Amino acid sequence: MPRPAATPSSTLILVCGEDDFAVNERAREIYKEWTEAIGGMDHEIVDAAASNSSEALKALGKVREAIQTLPFFGSGKVVWMQNCTFLGDDRTAGTNAVTEALADFSRELKEFEWQTVRLLISAGKVDKRKVFYKTLEKTGTVETFSGWSIDDKNWTIQAEQWVESAVKSRGKKIGQDALGEIINRVGPHPRQMNNEVEKLTLYIGSREEITNEDVTTICTRNKTARAFALGDALGDRDLPRLLRRLDEELWEVKLDPKRSEIGLLYGLITKVRAMLLLKEMIAEGWIKQGGDYNRFKAQLERVPQDKLPSDKRFNPLALNPYILYKALPQVARYSQAELTRAMELLFQCNHRLVSSSLDESLVLQQTLVQIVGNANASR
Repeated sequence: MPRPAATPSSTLILVCGEDDFAVNERAREIYKEWTEAIGGMDHEIVDAAASNSSEALKALGKVREAIQTLPFFGSGKVVWMQNCTFLGDDRTAGTNAVTEALADFSRELKEFEWQTVRLLISAGKVDKRKVFYKTLEKTGTVETFSGWSIDDKNWTIQAEQWVESAVKSRGKKIGQDALGEIINRVGPHPRQMNNEVEKLTLYIGSREEITNEDVTTICTRNKTARAFALGDALGDRDLPRLLRRLDEELWEVKLDPKRSEIGLLYGLITKVRAMLLLKEMIAEGWIKQGGDYNRFKAQLERVPQDKLPSDKRFNPLALNPYILYKALPQVARYSQAELTRAMELLFQCNHRLVSSSLDESLVLQQTLVQIVGNANASR
């Protein structure tokens, strides 16, 4: 019985997106599936990373030659155009030579006979307005991985699902508290998340389940997580630890030009605002103290959406649920009046940082001492 003719959608695939880790993982998966299904030794990988138009044209030429060369062994051939960097809107992609070459390649792909060849293209950000992308979308298959964003309120759900899947694929399990802690520590960074999962599975050895203690022992805190640690010290009303964390953060500010004292202040404002919102949700009976992380998430899902502000800055459900979970016992350490006073002090601190010539570290230290010190004195 003759084999059915291959269709372009099953033989021409573009995997792209800003999440380079997910793009590379998916492309490797497709390449492995294709080469194992076809067999033979004729498969080719062409590095399409180019820093100028000359390198881009050279890579395109290699790909065109590869798909036109008939396989000598086996029943087919897979060509992977790997890490293509000239499908976006950068300077290299915008040159006339590259634009014309991609247009010519598009016409070739439309007319190509796909019976014995499969073409896989992996790339970062692509310009969907260009002819080449539209050709691939129409005649083949396009898979896009946009990645996780801290501004997306659903990124933590996606990250939890990804971690659980990654842990399961390694024959292990992970507790809910440990799951929340690793996401809190790493943030929306899939590549680092994968590294931490790998470290954890090696660390626990023959043990089946990853615990919260394992995560706190072995996992690295990134910059975002260290900022959360500053807020946690404030929530715990632990002044010595709070000042140590502040000192660490201020040192990082000196080393990293992208960071600032204002950024630290905004993180503290977010923390206090979350605690205020949690107090309100407790008062409304939507959230109850105690219970594990699973129970807390279930309570969050039952909170009436129409009762919350649409502005995500003031919507507690826009925050990482694990951060809220960790803040839940901290709420009891401050009264409503103390948290309101804390917000006033932080706004005053903001004004002083912007409008005065005072030392920023001193202003922040004084503000935090007032917040935690006043709370202790009043109690």
